Amino acid sequence: MSEPVISLAPSAAARVATIAAKQAKPAILRLSVEGGGCSGFQYKFGLADAPEADDTVTETDGVKLLVDSVSLDLLEGSVVEYVESLGGAAFRVSNPQAASGCGCGSSFAI
Repeated sequence: MSEPVISLAPSAAARVATIAAKQAKPAILRLSVEGGGCSGFQYKFGLADAPEADDTVTETDGVKLLVDSVSLDLLEGSVVEYVESLGGAAFRVSNPQAASGCGCGSSFAI
């Protein structure tokens, strides 16, 4: 089996499952890329009810990660993690395509 084009780390899957349970929603995280942010592109996270027709779907520990076809080109090879630190807790994308990022970790440039 080939490596998934994008993956959800177990830490992120566990956090999505917790949030979804509190909101009585399915454990489905949507990740998309939008123009903007301090580096040109920014990541957008949200819970989804179901996949769309053009979504790539990967699954970790029963939690699905959805990425639309346009965003997937900018996210190929990425890993979505959930990180807790002194500065707070957040989902983080480790994107090998990003040439540069910003201090907040939510935007990037290619």
